[in-house]
Amino acid sequence: MKPSLSSVCVFCGSRPGRNPAMMQAAEATGTMLARRGWRLVYGAGDIGLMGAVARAAQQAGGKTLGVIPTHLMADEVARDGLDTLIVTETMHERKKVMFANSQAAVVLPGGAGTLDEFFEVLTWAQIGLHRKPVIVLDQDGFWQPLVALIDAIIAQGFAAESLRDLMVVVTDVAGLEAALDTGLRSA
Repeated sequence: MKPSLSSVCVFCGSRPGRNPAMMQAAEATGTMLARRGWRLVYGAGDIGLMGAVARAAQQAGGKTLGVIPTHLMADEVARDGLDTLIVTETMHERKKVMFANSQAAVVLPGGAGTLDEFFEVLTWAQIGLHRKPVIVLDQDGFWQPLVALIDAIIAQGFAAESLRDLMVVVTDVAGLEAALDTGLRSA
């Protein structure tokens, strides 16, 4: 019997973005995780989408684990009141600790750091280091250029078609919730 999903790693922006729907999706994600009893594992920041997802999870009674490297403590304003806060030395260690403490990874809108996190866990799946679900929340089509890039990499012969199967793309938080349920059962 497979273990039940208890922690979900959320990678997302440390900025709010220009489209208010992105913040709303982050808040809805945090609320959904808490409602389901799934602990939020995230980058520990109190700004941007990171802060929104954490505040919503906490306000809904959810558990939180934040992981932040020492050099970002001031810039990302490490959130007070987390159930667990882990401070790492490097960004790579941050990603490793976040993912190791989760049964699934969710990618909300974000910038270069979010892309780095996404590609690291996708690569780990591609080389067989994990079978955890990697779910991309394509709110308002935000990640369509990323999906097109993955498809182009495959079409140009730089990756097998199976690369596309290592991620699930959903368009809303209801789809995210369903993908988390399905992904864990098939992992």
